[in-house]
Amino acid sequence: MLDNKKIAAFISEKRKRLGMTQAEVAARLNVSFQAVSKWENGTLPNVEILVGLAGLLHTSVDEILQGREKNSESFSYSKAGVDISYTDALKREMAVYLNTNNPRVLNGLGPFASLYDIGFSGIDEPVLVLKSEEPGSKQKLAMEYGYVESICYDMINHLVNDIAVMGAKPLAVLDTIVCGKAEKETMKAFIKGISEACRENECDLVGGETSIQPEVVNPGLYILTSSIAGIVPRGRIIDGSDISEGDKVLAAASNGLHTNGYTLVRLLMEKMPQIKLDRIQGETFIEQIMKPHTPYYPAIKALLRGNGVRGLAHITGGGIKGNLCRIIPEGLSAEINLNKLKTLPIFAYIQKAGNIEEQEMLSTFNCGAGLLIVVKKEHAKEAAECMKRYHDCYEIGEIRKGKDKVIFQNHILFDIHHNI
Repeated sequence: MLDNKKIAAFISEKRKRLGMTQAEVAARLNVSFQAVSKWENGTLPNVEILVGLAGLLHTSVDEILQGREKNSESFSYSKAGVDISYTDALKREMAVYLNTNNPRVLNGLGPFASLYDIGFSGIDEPVLVLKSEEPGSKQKLAMEYGYVESICYDMINHLVNDIAVMGAKPLAVLDTIVCGKAEKETMKAFIKGISEACRENECDLVGGETSIQPEVVNPGLYILTSSIAGIVPRGRIIDGSDISEGDKVLAAASNGLHTNGYTLVRLLMEKMPQIKLDRIQGETFIEQIMKPHTPYYPAIKALLRGNGVRGLAHITGGGIKGNLCRIIPEGLSAEINLNKLKTLPIFAYIQKAGNIEEQEMLSTFNCGAGLLIVVKKEHAKEAAECMKRYHDCYEIGEIRKGKDKVIFQNHILFDIHHNI
């Protein structure tokens, strides 16, 4: 429990000991004189100001909130680089982003774990679908180029897509943020971005973990991960087991790289730094590669109200072959006609700039197809029209008998789509 009077007296004593007036403190912190006066009369500074005030008074946030100096000879967690009082105050300010009207979320910030009611009377044989995800090395670029909130959408959209392709409805998300130093504005952007991305995907951010690890993670570097729980009736799980010869394969468009291939892209940027400002279809290279991962859940939800869907593949690391093979039964092959693939200009640019072989492009990137849909032949047109309400969608292949689960035919038409 914070003692406001004790904190106020401590701030006043430290200021006077340093020979500063309230006006001087106000000027140094760019706040009003009245604000400093309020602090010394029992009103707590906000978290953002606390850090600056602690530095100005040659103390720590922890000591301010405790209202006393610690033994200068003793060791403390704050001296080691982790200020628990500051972190707790920061968490209290971030709690607003965890607010939800969902009655299934039974608690908020503070308890040891999050509680979520999974009593679903309308679902026969409910099965939980669990998944963890992180946005890969794209998050390093996000911090460098100011896409802090955007990277949260990458992480959550990718996460939800991965369970949606199994027929699941997303329920609840837990996030983890690892950093060397928790900076308020960055943390605020992360939690705001994650919670808003969850709401757009019809689920809730119910809690998580902030792990501050000085000397392990450099200041300014953040590592994001998240986990999700979804639910699906056992009889409506989509796993590709019903896929049959003659089924059609449809491709739903991506908007770019999504969250894969960034280690290769960063190598390209390191070797050819001038490409950062090159323009592709009116946008800079950076703007093109930092578009957030496409959210497919709304389209998938609409698609599954119809008939004929046999399998869904989210195209992430490993490309079309590395992901489509996960749902193709033994003895069948998905024959993919690559010259039907509507490759985006950003992929044509990367391929040309790096002189990258087609096979390498296909195993590294989605190359324009972020989601593949295997559907009964007689329902292919219906499924494509449904998807087109959300994303461009077109036929790209067919299921036949064969030993190799995915077979590529022809070649990607990079040059035709290289409209830069």
